[in-house]
Amino acid sequence: MSNPTIVISGSGLWTPPNSVSNEELVTAYNGWADQYNAQNAAAIEAGELAAKPHSSAEFIEKASGIKSRYVYAKEGICDINRMTPSIPARADDELSHQAEMALAAAKDALKAANKKPEDIDAVIVSCAYTQRSYPAIAIEVQAALGIQGFGFDMLVACSAATFGLHRAYDSVASGSARAVLVINPELTSPQLNFTDRDSHFIFGDVATAMVIERAETCTSEHSFEILNIKAVTSFSNNIRSNFGYTARAHDTEPFGVDNLFHQEGRKVFKEVCPMAADHISSQLAGLGLTNTDVRRWWLHQANINMNNLIVKKLLGRDASADEAPIVLDRYANTASAGSLIAFNLHNKDLKAGDTGVLCSFGAGYSIGSLVLRKR
Repeated sequence: MSNPTIVISGSGLWTPPNSVSNEELVTAYNGWADQYNAQNAAAIEAGELAAKPHSSAEFIEKASGIKSRYVYAKEGICDINRMTPSIPARADDELSHQAEMALAAAKDALKAANKKPEDIDAVIVSCAYTQRSYPAIAIEVQAALGIQGFGFDMLVACSAATFGLHRAYDSVASGSARAVLVINPELTSPQLNFTDRDSHFIFGDVATAMVIERAETCTSEHSFEILNIKAVTSFSNNIRSNFGYTARAHDTEPFGVDNLFHQEGRKVFKEVCPMAADHISSQLAGLGLTNTDVRRWWLHQANINMNNLIVKKLLGRDASADEAPIVLDRYANTASAGSLIAFNLHNKDLKAGDTGVLCSFGAGYSIGSLVLRKR
């Protein structure tokens, strides 16, 4: 019996209506830094505290390629007396914020896949952070859509979206589900330290979604055969977020600096770039393909310098924007969703038989990839 052909039959993208520019972020951060330095002038003068440095829009763009980012809630982010988004709590019987984001992307993906809720057997919500431990956001979305079957959440930081697609592929290939809806509601802004010059600009919010099914049930206009999936993890502390329910048992500040996102950016750059390039090259070689056979690279959108270096390692030259589209300039780093945003915005022009690589890499370390062929 031959292995079934598994496809991505539809994808969806929800972009928040609120955008924050580098200039807005820098104005707020520098104002906060001046206030901090004034309030702590004596301790700074005595050498007990370090003064907070200023930032600039130019510094941010040069370091990351980011010019702006979309956020679920803009209010509060640029308030120097708050420096975090204001997202009012909702009652237990109301739709959660993250489920709201997920539903918007999910409905787009279902429409693109020409699928109804009754065609879906499983819902996977896979992202860097979920706003609560339980009940699962996936089960909430499943109920809101009227999908029978099962749902669960996955947390694999920046590779959550690709790892979620892998689990969907396995479920469809094994026959445990006819079709799986994978959703990535990346609500990252609440975990960002907006008072840290080196990271306050990194993340943005977004939601993406995909439908995975067998080729024989696919009726969508645009679909991609999944030729191969591959994942690898290697433990590293260089990207970390410690926030969790045990903070109250530690007797530490739940929202202290150590519990928010922090990283050793230079170490990440040095270690992840060759790891990702080798991962992709070996995956393609296993399929009898070369790196030059790839028509499009939908890569993780964390830092433009990382993407440029990885593609250069793969191709031996710089890639064009058509070959390796960049979306982080306006979306920023959206944790696991970046490569899927690139896919959503840059796939319909491909011709039947064109090959593409969808790849994420980041905290863990974790790398997840799929080799796709346009049908």
